Amino acid sequence: MGLLEGKVAVITGAGSGMGRASVGVFAREGARVVAVDISGAQKETAAEIGSQVVPLHGDVTQEADVVAAMKAAVDEFGRLDAVLNVAGIAEPSLLRNVTPEHYDKIMNVNLRGVLLGTKHAIRAMRVTGGSIVNWASVGGLNGSAYTGVYAATKAGVISFSKTAAIEAGARGIRVNCICPGYVKTAMSAGHEENDPSILQKPAMGRGAEPEEIAEVAAFLASDRASYVSGAIIPVDGGWSAKLA
Repeated sequence: MGLLEGKVAVITGAGSGMGRASVGVFAREGARVVAVDISGAQKETAAEIGSQVVPLHGDVTQEADVVAAMKAAVDEFGRLDAVLNVAGIAEPSLLRNVTPEHYDKIMNVNLRGVLLGTKHAIRAMRVTGGSIVNWASVGGLNGSAYTGVYAATKAGVISFSKTAAIEAGARGIRVNCICPGYVKTAMSAGHEENDPSILQKPAMGRGAEPEEIAEVAAFLASDRASYVSGAIIPVDGGWSAKLA
């Protein structure tokens, strides 16, 4: 019996990085998954993992697509137990150079997308209960140059996730946030070469593999985390524990 045997999950950003890794970990632990992505790569994720994964094209900034993802889980598998709002983007910019277009793009995916995912997960789980795991970032806990808008979105995710935990707790819905640090994904490709100091930030002196973040999400979605809600959990190798 896996940690998530019999459970059904919707995972966004499932075409790459931590979303794709989460699909793999959830499937390994016995869950059935609706794997959502805008890129088309969710089909590759599903083909690689097997029949317990259903790929679905979806744009997390579009409410109709988010509703469709929750419905797909119930239609395909008969229930919905967990939603992982992983999809996100990062584009560096000094605050003095931020344009309205940059602001809207980052806000729409990272904040609006996670808010919509949380909203409709709560609606889908309001009778049965369940677990929502939202992706924030160590950037939502602390600041750094070039990340002003990105960090603001992640701080926003942390804030409204706490509110969601309060509002939905009586219905048996748990809402928690994961705050990854530096994770070795396609989105961070070249970061070590361009900024070698990135590896000095985690106390452990290395970046994370995407699966290391996914393992924490699997625990939070499981019954073993039955009294964990409203938690903001850095999974950053000790980065946020440091003062400098």
